[in-house]
Amino acid sequence: MTKTNDLHSKLAALLDREDALDLFRGAIGAQSITGNEANFVAYLSKQMTNRGVEAITTAEFEPGRPNIWGERKGVGEGNTSKSKRLLFIGHTDTVHVDGWRDHWKGTEREDPFGAPLIDGEIWGRGSGDLKAGICASLAALSLLDAAGIKLKNDLAFAYVGDEESGQPGSGISAGIKDYTHRIAAGEIAKPDFTVYVEPTRLAVYPAQIGFYIADIKITGKSAYFGVPELGKDALKAAHSVMSALWNHSDDLKSRGHHDLIGEGFLLITGLTGGGFIAVPEECKLSLIRKLLPGESLDDAAREMEQVIRGAIADPEIQVSISYPAGRDHALGGSAAEIDPNLPEVRELSNAVATAMAGRGKIEGAPFWSETPFFVNELGTPAVYCAPGDIRNCHTFEERVDIEEYFAGIVAFACFMARYSGIAD
Repeated sequence: MTKTNDLHSKLAALLDREDALDLFRGAIGAQSITGNEANFVAYLSKQMTNRGVEAITTAEFEPGRPNIWGERKGVGEGNTSKSKRLLFIGHTDTVHVDGWRDHWKGTEREDPFGAPLIDGEIWGRGSGDLKAGICASLAALSLLDAAGIKLKNDLAFAYVGDEESGQPGSGISAGIKDYTHRIAAGEIAKPDFTVYVEPTRLAVYPAQIGFYIADIKITGKSAYFGVPELGKDALKAAHSVMSALWNHSDDLKSRGHHDLIGEGFLLITGLTGGGFIAVPEECKLSLIRKLLPGESLDDAAREMEQVIRGAIADPEIQVSISYPAGRDHALGGSAAEIDPNLPEVRELSNAVATAMAGRGKIEGAPFWSETPFFVNELGTPAVYCAPGDIRNCHTFEERVDIEEYFAGIVAFACFMARYSGIAD
């Protein structure tokens, strides 16, 4: 039996499932819809303290909205200027629960924060996105302690707010911007490798998409329906624009395939206009563009704008374009990738595969989250990995397989030990 399997067997046997389950259910019960992160941060502060996390710090990135972070210092020969620092990070906020209670009225699932265990799955808002990952990272530390394992190198934990979109005046990654700015300023030690605990079903994602959202307003001139020649039809112009954009999307798909995240494309997501018995004066479109690693947000937006303006032949029809979803870039979120063959990536993959058969595959993130702040801005390798299935997150079906959660704890503990080294 290999040393990795020996370590896994030891940790799996020592896992306190009741404690891990209580931690997870309590996290779901700490309601933290974007803007109310403080509620969950208070819960995390107690749990981090009880589990021996040191130097716990909370700091507001906006009034009443704190981040929280802490660490476990390494011991022995690893605790030197050449030591490695491993960070586990996730966001504390969740999306809203509008309609949840009505949808599940009269069932065990009615309370979105009740965290019922049904048929081997924990239900509730935030269970997958991403409280399972946060709890797995903290329970992994407790598991190492139960096994009497001390790490040579530093282990850090950070939980930040404002990742989710949907609540007015929020969802711009304000939490991680504050946290990474503190790292860049030297206030917080820079990690050497980061695991962001977005739900991946315990796959390991070393690459992710980029995106921008564009809101397009096309303005013509209204006229009575009986004399349409006096007007400028914004809907007709929008038809030409949409046709050009769909052709542009087809062109994007044909440009190349990324092994982990596929092709780039553009998706029109909304159309409003008209409404009077007259030539429609205004029409609005919304779209989202998927970018691949290496694509420039500025170049991609510039190219789209050229397609839009080139589709409108009449100079009297006006177009305005705005980008409402800036993240690590003013226009949107950058794509990111690291080498999938890095030893750290393979070590994490192996730890997961040992903990749960069929998991630990190297894949790409079909979503945007916050690793670009590490990969692109700080130059720190980062991956996504955690229990939970992104396909049921943000829905009334949000839930996590409990055995997957337990496997995630063991896998994280194994990876922490292998990456950081075990002190004598």
